[in-house]
Amino acid sequence: MQDLPLGKVFTLLESGPVILVTTNDGQRNNVMTITWTMVLGFSASFAITTGPWNYSYAALQTSRECVISIPTVDMIDTVVGIGMCSGQDTDKFHQFNLTPLPGRQVRAPLIGECLANIECRVADIIERYNIIVLDGLAAYIDEARMEKKMLHAVGDGTFIVDGVRLDRKEMMRAKLPDGV
Repeated sequence: MQDLPLGKVFTLLESGPVILVTTNDGQRNNVMTITWTMVLGFSASFAITTGPWNYSYAALQTSRECVISIPTVDMIDTVVGIGMCSGQDTDKFHQFNLTPLPGRQVRAPLIGECLANIECRVADIIERYNIIVLDGLAAYIDEARMEKKMLHAVGDGTFIVDGVRLDRKEMMRAKLPDGV
């Protein structure tokens, strides 16, 4: 084994998938790309990492709501493009031809082009670690969408795409909590 600089260790643990997070600050919609996400248990609770350097952060702090939108591999250039500009001076929905759809629980829009959307409320902001904890309120999936492969960021400008799913449900059935 060779030494790996500690500054690169995160590239081994990036969980993905890459998500788009939409917000509405009371005036307009915005969307940002997030690659650092975490599922919190077997419920609809999640954590994302972002902070004051992102334009959407202020909207997350004040509105305390957002939508997690799950893009697929065919949207990679859109996902990267969204992450390379700021909502402070760019209408990203217009710039990237995204369709904002109304949510049922939150003011932030769903993204029509994405595979799935999860309306969320901010449950906690852990400023020390730039972690925002989200509770899901409603979720939607486009089962008719042909492309379903998701992107996973490695963290150095490269991505991995979902591959073949391996089914071991029967083997694990006795160990899974009810409803999973």
